[in-house]
Amino acid sequence: MIPRRTLLMASTGITTPAAASAPSSPRPGPRPGARKAGTEALHLAPARDQVAALCRREISSRDLLEQYLRHIAQTNPHVNAIVTLDADAARAAADRADRHLAATGRPLGPLHGLPMTVKDALETKGMRTTSGSPGLSGHIPDRDADAVALLRAAGAVLVGKTNVPVMCQDIQTSNPLFGKTDNPYDSTRTAGGSSGGAAAAVATGLTSLEVGSDLAGSLRLPAAYCGVHALRTSRGAAPVVPVRGHIPRPPGWATSSDMVTLGPMARTADDLALLLDVLVAPAPADRDGWTITLPAPARTELAQYRVGVWADDAYCRVDAETRTLLDRVTTLLRSVGASVDDATRPVDFAESNTLFERLLFATGSATATDSAFAADVAAAEKIPADDPAGLFLRSRTMRHRDWCVADEARQKLRAAWDRYFADHDVLITPAAPTAAVPDQTGTPPPQRFIMVDGAKRPFFDQTSWVNLASLVGLPSVVVPAGRTADGLPLAVQIIGPYLADRTLVAMAQHLAPHLPGPGRPPAARTA
Repeated sequence: MIPRRTLLMASTGITTPAAASAPSSPRPGPRPGARKAGTEALHLAPARDQVAALCRREISSRDLLEQYLRHIAQTNPHVNAIVTLDADAARAAADRADRHLAATGRPLGPLHGLPMTVKDALETKGMRTTSGSPGLSGHIPDRDADAVALLRAAGAVLVGKTNVPVMCQDIQTSNPLFGKTDNPYDSTRTAGGSSGGAAAAVATGLTSLEVGSDLAGSLRLPAAYCGVHALRTSRGAAPVVPVRGHIPRPPGWATSSDMVTLGPMARTADDLALLLDVLVAPAPADRDGWTITLPAPARTELAQYRVGVWADDAYCRVDAETRTLLDRVTTLLRSVGASVDDATRPVDFAESNTLFERLLFATGSATATDSAFAADVAAAEKIPADDPAGLFLRSRTMRHRDWCVADEARQKLRAAWDRYFADHDVLITPAAPTAAVPDQTGTPPPQRFIMVDGAKRPFFDQTSWVNLASLVGLPSVVVPAGRTADGLPLAVQIIGPYLADRTLVAMAQHLAPHLPGPGRPPAARTA
């Protein structure tokens, strides 16, 4: 008889702690088989290793940047992830970092001299920021988005911008200015959206870190499809990462959607922690009186966690490979002694998703022109109240009183999640119903759909699982966890209570030694 643990390892690549080559610790080493990168290929190493080498002066920021620029020249044409490149400004910034370290012996900050890219939805002073919109093709901001300013203050060297759909309003990445970003594992599949360029860039080593935005899964869905980590950060009355300077709210607007957040994306959970420390801060106007201190992780060992698992739901079915993945992770957690509850549900899926859609459609109307909004109001008034097809227009044009009632329903859902997390540290769910779906850029939105085990499902079912956290401002991390039989990355989502961002990153770090990685994407092998 083959031991159960041996079957688990052989069939999935998921390892139990007794079999893992690395201990369950908050900062795991490289995945089995990985080699420590030398300085001749340092750009492919984790960001922490790059920063450490820079601070020890084993390599200069300028030399590391030149590695990145060569890699971008070789690899980016295969994925079209980076759409604006400012090599001259990056070289000047790298040289300043090198001079500062030589003169003072001190790094500029936790990202000292590290080259990285930024999603093209975040304004960058002196560097074109388009959000994929032809109307912004010449937009060169005169100030940084607040989050970008934090990156620069930490010593980052900004190299360029990564692709997005037009005004970030799609869950695949293509626009008339720059074209389509391909999934680095299969060019016929979507990289996801709206942070598809960011995810493809991280996966292929064009950057080790990225900052993405997330309203309806725009950060987490691309991460799942491209085999990288991403964290949607907490959002209460205000976000824990400042969002001013994020487009699609037009340049110059001071407000944003009340559900949008910014968060880190990286190839490792340890690098998520590095970038999270840089990004978490009050908005500039609040910094004289406020500070944000995220709580330490709730547990120190994987076996101590109280884990909920929501593996599937009739409202948004997942495919066989995704369900098998969730079963394997559940088995892994039980094998290490973690407390696992796979029966309790925090909320009703259908109720939560419908409320999310109503509030999403409502916030999306903010930037409509007066005439366009008036036309929507007129059209909504002609739709019978009981017609489900009117959800979009009725939500988009709801009265303020109706929004207040919907917001009250949201607060009740938040309370339900709070009750759930009184007895659970985290909840593990699918990140999406399937691995990356075929790209449908050329298909009109009403005709798009996905297939789940041979059944046709609505196109936007792709984001339903991640929307569970978006509605109520909870932190959520996507963790890569192997591949499908066709070689596409698979991932799980881990949701935690409000402000438990560090707990989620720690959970991802604990799991890393036991989960198979997605492997190096084919698009990156040309470098």
